[in-house]
Parts: sequence; structure tokens; C-alpha cells
Amino acid sequence: MSTPAAVPRTDAVAHDEAANGLIIGEAVALDLRPAAFVLRAAGAAIDFVAYFGTYLLLLWLLLTYAGQLGLDEALTRAISVVGLVIAIVVVPTAVETLSQGKSLGKLAVGARIVRDDGGSIGFRHAFIRALTGVFEIFGTLGGGAAIIALLNSRSQRLGDLVAGTYSQNERVPHAVTPVFGVPVVLQEWSRTADVARMPDGLSRRIAQFLAQATALTPQTRSRLAAGLANEASVFVSPVPAVDPELFLAGVSAIRRDREFAALELQKRGLERLAPALRGMPRGFPDRG
Repeated sequence: MSTPAAVPRTDAVAHDEAANGLIIGEAVALDLRPAAFVLRAAGAAIDFVAYFGTYLLLLWLLLTYAGQLGLDEALTRAISVVGLVIAIVVVPTAVETLSQGKSLGKLAVGARIVRDDGGSIGFRHAFIRALTGVFEIFGTLGGGAAIIALLNSRSQRLGDLVAGTYSQNERVPHAVTPVFGVPVVLQEWSRTADVARMPDGLSRRIAQFLAQATALTPQTRSRLAAGLANEASVFVSPVPAVDPELFLAGVSAIRRDREFAALELQKRGLERLAPALRGMPRGFPDRG
């Protein structure tokens, strides 16, 4: 009896995964989450203050000490223009290229600029973003970038659309999978139960069912549990007279604990043999 244990996905869920994730060649959807508009705005504001504020500070120092340095008005203006280009184009390009999509603002909000396929950006991407940023960020004080970012699902500004990049959120909370032991009603049975190794496919389907059981309807949950328990009972002796789902939970916990204990025993054995396996024969020269 072959019964899929995975929860059926609706077309809406599949469409949402395709829109917000990345489907690689093996047809696996990666959960790559774009940074929200508010986070992007906060990061851009920090970068704006850092880059443009540094330029204003250097410009003030230049104007203050221009006379002492013997700089005339034309040379002072030329230096200020070159400094502006360096501050808002060269430095952002260099920072994002060398850090592979990071900057001071992005570090603060936990974001990184990546390509549309999820890979690291290069010089071309960073330069296009910095060049368009002169007009949409510095030229409009962020207004142009905000309007365009609000019109797409990834909060991409014009520079991202042209360069083929987007801001990826790297501070996604990690969901900790709970680990359950043998059910209380089966603890006495588990001390003497003989649970043989099951086929990988069956073990995987049981694990998927137990992880997703709470999301199933009662009828589907009961039907899948009964089918999987019937398949697993061939590898168990004696079979306890309990609910099929409790039986699957107990079998899964027993196999996990026993396989972990076997791996630990194997690890300790290898540690004891390590000196003999890694050592040199008596009298054999060690040539490094």
C-alpha cells in the first residue's frame, strides 16, 4: 500500500513558493526571503548618512583648510566634485564588491545584495547599483527608489531591476524541530521490543507523517497512520495493541535512539583505534 505522507500543496502555496523562492535545476524550492521594504529603507538611510555624511565632513575640512594648503577656488571645486563621485559611486561599488553585497546599513538590518539566482554579486552589479543610486537615492533623497520598491514584491529599486539583483534577508529565525521520546504507554514495551531496520523510503514517509500530522484532517491522519503502521508492523515484534499513530511514534523513537547509540559505540571504537590507525610502524621513518 503506497500512501504519500506529505501534505498536499494547493496551487496558491506552490505559486507563492515560486514567487518568493528560487527553484533550482533539481526542482527544489529554496527559501530565499527578500528583505522587507522597511528594512531596505532603514539600511539605505544608514548608508546614505555614512557615505554622504563622510563626504560633507571631508568637504568642510577642505574648505576650512583650503587657504592654508594653497588651493585656489577652481581647484577646490574640482576636488569637491571628485570627492563626491568617490563618496557616492566609487566607495559603494568597492564596498559591495569586496564584501559580496554587504554594507554598513545592510549589516545593521541583516540583509545582503544577491543576484536574482541567489548567487553573490560582482563588480558589474555593484557598479550599476551605485550609478543608478546617484539619481534615485541621492538625487531624490530616496523618494524615487521608494516608489519603485513599493511596486514590486521583492522591494527592488531601479538599480536592482537593471542589475538583476535584490536584497536578501539573512536573519531568518531557525525553526527548531522538536524531538520526542517513546510515548509513555509504550515505554515498558520499548525495553524488549525487536525493531528491525526499515527501508529508507518507509522511514522517510513515517518521519514526514509524524512531522506534519497536526496539519492533516482527522480522517486523513487516521488513514495514513493506519497504512504506515501496517507497513511498519512487518519489522516489529511484538506489535503493541495501541493507536497506529502512537505505534509509529514509538517505533520511530526506538530506531532513532538505537541508531544513535550504535553510532556512539562506533565512534568510541574508532577513537580507541586511532593511535594504531594513524601511527607509524615501529622503526619506520616519519617523512612528514
